[in-house]
Amino acid sequence: MWAGGCGGRAASPACQNRSSRLAPHQRELYPMRRLARGRVAIDAAIGLLALAAVVVPLSVAGPADAAAARRSAASPGGRTVYVTNSANVGGAAKGVAVTPDGRPAGFDPVSERSRTMVTAHSVSAASAIRTPQFWLLWTVMFCNVTAGIGILEQAGPMISDFFRSGASASVSATEAAGFVGLLSMFNMAGRFVWSSTSDFIGRQPTYVGYLGVGMAAYVLLALFGDASTAFFIALAALIISFYGGGFATVPAYLRDLFGTYQVGAIHGRLLTAWSAAGIAGPLIVNRFLDARGEPGALVAADYRPALFTMVGVLAIGFAANLFIRPVAERHRTSAAESPVSDPSPAT
Repeated sequence: MWAGGCGGRAASPACQNRSSRLAPHQRELYPMRRLARGRVAIDAAIGLLALAAVVVPLSVAGPADAAAARRSAASPGGRTVYVTNSANVGGAAKGVAVTPDGRPAGFDPVSERSRTMVTAHSVSAASAIRTPQFWLLWTVMFCNVTAGIGILEQAGPMISDFFRSGASASVSATEAAGFVGLLSMFNMAGRFVWSSTSDFIGRQPTYVGYLGVGMAAYVLLALFGDASTAFFIALAALIISFYGGGFATVPAYLRDLFGTYQVGAIHGRLLTAWSAAGIAGPLIVNRFLDARGEPGALVAADYRPALFTMVGVLAIGFAANLFIRPVAERHRTSAAESPVSDPSPAT
């Protein structure tokens, strides 16, 4: 996660040797500057473009459109998605490389550390999972991802159903696929914009926005989403941008709470929330929709129970985020235990 990927193996001799060669300002800098970490996750957002080009038409269209969708994977547009994905991963790898000199203009580790929720100490992975902060943040991530997947998993059929008149929908299969592609772009943009914003306003206030504004967006989507296509798309795009932003911001939140020592291992444990949400989100939505009929042949009112349930899920995450406080001193790793502790702020 930092210093070339030693976050989860900080106790190994190789990682100790590599970290010992870093200047103090470099050890301050790279755990603190998070944008490249968010880019590592963006390849998933770009991959949704391929989903939009191939899978969505299969779910909302007939055999003729399905055949065209399969051909689109080998089209110039499809190849562009794959090339862009590869370039993004390569750029992210370059972005996390440690440079041999200097820190960026404007970076001040003293002011960074003066924030209430940014620790100057470290917590091991074994200790972190015994803290209430870890499980509160686990709940926050679970709720944020569950709500995001809830709309993303049915995005194509959903926009068709919201604008259905009788047996016909005003949104075609091609337009539904384009909608999913647009959501993937907002997913990606949220990882840049919201995670970067969190460096200025702090991690906890950023998640207040993800979850609080997300609740309002879901309520508006449930009640008035069928008023206009533009309004529906704007709300859905906002919700998905919070989903992406939550992914990109959580490594920095972990660093703020637990320090840099074994933060990669802590992040790996926190990602179990993503796995659980990947199961819970579709189960929640599909349970409601299956009771109403087949997605792609429903109406807007059939989605409202699922959407209001997501409001409740976000409310749980919102409350959990408000309860997060700095980690108690008893959980901190001593200098003897941590071969690479956070250096004192430079003066």
